[in-house]
Amino acid sequence: MKAIITVIGKDTVGILAKVSDACARANVNIVEVTQSVLQDMFAMIMLVEINNSSLGFEELRESLNKVGENTNTKIHIMHEDIFNSMHKI
Repeated sequence: MKAIITVIGKDTVGILAKVSDACARANVNIVEVTQSVLQDMFAMIMLVEINNSSLGFEELRESLNKVGENTNTKIHIMHEDIFNSMHKI
């Protein structure tokens, strides 16, 4: 199973590292990542594998929300099936 993680907020040092660390602690594998800094705004999208996660989906969401609070960013995780369903025409 895969999920999409998005991170948006004011650019500061360590956002990628802190999100990656939260994924590693939950045994979530980062498959692909893209990030941009637009003026002073940070934007990142990650494709992650959650099959072997040591946390349930809601626990993972809560863990990422805590990272978002600590980095002053908005972090959202969405299951791949929901993402795909939302983007079908």
